[in-house]
Amino acid sequence: MGNILLEALNVRVIGSGEKILVFAHGIGTDQSAWQRIVPYFTPSYRIILYDLVCAGSVNPDYFDFRRYTTLDSYVDDLLNILDALGVDCCAYVGHSVSAMIGILASIRRPELFSKLILIGASPRFLNDKDYHGGFEHGEIEKVFLAMEANYEAWVKGFAPLAVGADVPTAVREFSRTLFNMRPDITLFVSRTVFNSDLRGVLGLVRVPCCVVQTAKDVSVPASVAEYLRTHLGGRTTIEILKTEGHLPHLSAPALLYQLLRRALSRSVLDSSRGGVQEEM
Repeated sequence: MGNILLEALNVRVIGSGEKILVFAHGIGTDQSAWQRIVPYFTPSYRIILYDLVCAGSVNPDYFDFRRYTTLDSYVDDLLNILDALGVDCCAYVGHSVSAMIGILASIRRPELFSKLILIGASPRFLNDKDYHGGFEHGEIEKVFLAMEANYEAWVKGFAPLAVGADVPTAVREFSRTLFNMRPDITLFVSRTVFNSDLRGVLGLVRVPCCVVQTAKDVSVPASVAEYLRTHLGGRTTIEILKTEGHLPHLSAPALLYQLLRRALSRSVLDSSRGGVQEEM
């Protein structure tokens, strides 16, 4: 099973370092989203890259609509990859839904993860009593209807909003990977993600976490980062990137690299729960 999974999800291991670093992309992209970040780390890390099963770069026949109804199956994939590669411990960088996948994986196997770096993470996208996730249920349903009605038009409208910053190359890149996805898979996965509520498990995390939030993200309000800081069970810091958008690895890779380098080099003892820092 291990070799089949490694091939199916396009797993790559690059770099010459001894420490292991995993990069996991979010919905609508694939591992190519990290192409401007990874070269900075290859001299000092052995880097694991893979594609989520829903990515357009993966054969859609591998996507089982009966299996991938919750994030748990994505967690299974991540842990199976790490086991197949013989990984004992790694640092993990997850974007958006993969941030939450990393959280769930660390709850199951805390010994596997030395640190979680969570970019644009949200335990729940829908608003609730005393919780601002950013979206009302009716708003999300309108998004789903737009995706069903005209996927191409939806991508063209959504990509610039998600990127946020005025970076046309990032919009084109995000649009490309969105168009690579089969529309029915995009819709199915989006429903799974937007209907998820992982607030109740955050306290089970014991791994140190760094929550990375841009100054303005249309998908994740700043209050969500603070919610994660106060509810994650592991020692947690927040890093604020002075850029806009949900995809800083596409729109501001050099800025994100500086933040990641600092977060990875910071020892657990130096971390202070409740710290909020800004990346200039």
